[in-house]
Amino acid sequence: MAQNKSVHPNEPDFAGTIDSSYQTSTPAWPDLPMGLHGANVITIVFDDMGFSHPSCFGSTLHTPNIDRLAQNGLRYTGFHTTALCSPSRASLLTGRNHHAVGMRGVSNWNTGFPNMRGGITPKAATMAEVLRLEGYATLCAGKWHLAPMEECTAAGPHTNWPLQKGFDRFYGFLNGETDQFYPELTRDNQHILPPRTPEEGYHLSEDLVDQSTTWIRDLVSVRPDRPFYLYLAFGAQHAPHHAPDSYLAKWRGKFDEGWDVHRDVWFKRQIEMGIVPPDTVLSPRNPGVRPWVELTANEKLFACRLQEAFAAMLDHTDAQIGRLLDFLDKHNLTDNTMIALLSDNGASREGGPQGVVDEFSFFNSMWEDVDDMVANRLDDIGTKNAHSNYPWGWSQVGNTPSRWYKSQTYGGGIRDSLILHWPKGIDQPGGIRSQFCHITDIAPTVYDALGITVPPVVNGHGQMPMHGESLTYTFNTSTRETKRGPQYFEMMGHRAIWADGYKAVTFHDQNVPYENDTWGLYKLDEDFSEMHDLSTTQPAKLKEMIALWWEQAELHGVLPLDDRGIEIFGSKSRPGSPHYGNTYTYYPPVAHIPADACPLLSGRAWTITADIVVGNQPIEGVIYARGAHNIGHSFFVKDSVLHFDYNALGKHQRASAPISLQPGNHQIGVRFDREDSTGTITLMVDGKDVGSVHIPKIVRVLGSMGMDLGSDQLSPVVSDYVAPFAFNSTLSKVHFEIRSRATKADIDAFLITEAAKE
Repeated sequence: MAQNKSVHPNEPDFAGTIDSSYQTSTPAWPDLPMGLHGANVITIVFDDMGFSHPSCFGSTLHTPNIDRLAQNGLRYTGFHTTALCSPSRASLLTGRNHHAVGMRGVSNWNTGFPNMRGGITPKAATMAEVLRLEGYATLCAGKWHLAPMEECTAAGPHTNWPLQKGFDRFYGFLNGETDQFYPELTRDNQHILPPRTPEEGYHLSEDLVDQSTTWIRDLVSVRPDRPFYLYLAFGAQHAPHHAPDSYLAKWRGKFDEGWDVHRDVWFKRQIEMGIVPPDTVLSPRNPGVRPWVELTANEKLFACRLQEAFAAMLDHTDAQIGRLLDFLDKHNLTDNTMIALLSDNGASREGGPQGVVDEFSFFNSMWEDVDDMVANRLDDIGTKNAHSNYPWGWSQVGNTPSRWYKSQTYGGGIRDSLILHWPKGIDQPGGIRSQFCHITDIAPTVYDALGITVPPVVNGHGQMPMHGESLTYTFNTSTRETKRGPQYFEMMGHRAIWADGYKAVTFHDQNVPYENDTWGLYKLDEDFSEMHDLSTTQPAKLKEMIALWWEQAELHGVLPLDDRGIEIFGSKSRPGSPHYGNTYTYYPPVAHIPADACPLLSGRAWTITADIVVGNQPIEGVIYARGAHNIGHSFFVKDSVLHFDYNALGKHQRASAPISLQPGNHQIGVRFDREDSTGTITLMVDGKDVGSVHIPKIVRVLGSMGMDLGSDQLSPVVSDYVAPFAFNSTLSKVHFEIRSRATKADIDAFLITEAAKE
């Protein structure tokens, strides 16, 4: 008989005793997680929202619920990000600098160096991983963009998906942007369809809050002792700017005075509110932004309608935040929930100087004519029928009072609005904090406020030190000095460093030697908008700051510097990539395939063949669909006619042929033969050509929507059918063969498109 043995292979440190029977043994249970009954945490992340866009930071836009958080919390006017979405999100979640964790740029990139792998290193645990160890429920809703996009198919690997990075639940999209009416959704580790159509009132922002409140309601109903961490990352305010019709109508005519007038108004409001010091100088228009009075009547109307869509989207998103706050109030969760609301970078320049109804017109060199857009497409802006983005002039208004934009290391790219709200922990709500702070400070603030120490080892991986500093010292006093060391910035060669109130910054021109970059020096504590360059009067200080930048770059893994931008998106054919070769074979049914993992047709010569098994009924339905209503391909059969529709920004070229097949095995296909910038689409049935159409101008970029086989699941490419129009016979194999290389123009168009997903 066993004699009081307590060692068990499953629990060597078992605290009870183990004898031969339970009557003579002593049970014991592991200690409960320390975080139970602790404070809840929510991070609300906007995409491409500029510093001044919330009305509590100066704008005249309608953000009453963001203002509500500010009135009962703290506004931080010295908050800085990395200038780009994936790097900022990696820093937010880990508390470390983005180069150090392998995310120097967007997750679509993998340059072959440790600073850019497209995923967060396990040596930098996310807040979700750390808080889950403390007993927290960890919930992620919205944009992820922290996994290599080629790994975001159902085939994985799922190593860098949210559930593998510490979250218990995920509902959102994995890419850098998505259609707000027809999003490419993922639940946990599975791609799914939206629960409703736009005609039924669907919009992604509403859906994200619905999912978030459902998770929290389940939690407080069954395990009210478990706190939660909710990472809520809206697709707003990234293009496409989509909002319900009622919100679009609300903003009609509200910006007719133009961007110069509105920028002045917002700047004056910032001074009156104490957002910027009274001696701040408003920066001049960025290069390429024309004075409003120089625009034609149609250019003004077009630019205003694009800004109205942006404002409507922000207004609508703010309303969803209000729904979340009301839910917290109703369930008595508000007082003990710490909320951080922020943007990932400054307002975007991706709409170009005049703005666009459809970004893919620019990417395909099919330039939009403003007069034509005003005459024929003006009312599409902001709706499901457009993929619009606003012009530089309105973007700079969103970055008031700073210059430049997202992806650049001047204030317009890296200075963002931050609100911290925690009634239980902040005694003096409504205040403004001007201390310099950085997105790496959010995670340390959460840990400090909750009394959590990051373990030295998480999930078997030794952890690198935290790079950010806690902001809890600012919660109940506004007078303390900034409590952090230097902070570097680097994005595609643009560089900056802040230390002891000074900022050195350089705008880098691609392919120019780094030693030839011109640096500016600013006393940021006294020069909010970086308008008084001290580089000539304090050359020794500038030299010191540049040397410090290189020191920090070595320390945090910034090197090697890489000023490639869009070119990096072209490095698709590396080992382990689905593009490592010129053929692709699929065995339907398969899950929706995101654009980055689709066959690289991109204006090349190609052939698609589909092996089908015909039954006793005539075949009908979609065989292959790629893209959406505005651009793409659809290969389908309807009313005994085989079609391939080549949708070039709403201009359709179509090859069609009657089809009647006997029961049994057959092969149907389509071939594209390129002739310079034109080509021919040819239909094939059982190896015979049966119909063709000339393509007068090739489409080099097929949009941001991915591919379906056997259906057209989201935004239909053609109006001939209602989605999903599933193929009614057996589709056993679909094979793609790329028969030519892409030209330089094809590659350039593809790269520019990918860069716009930042």
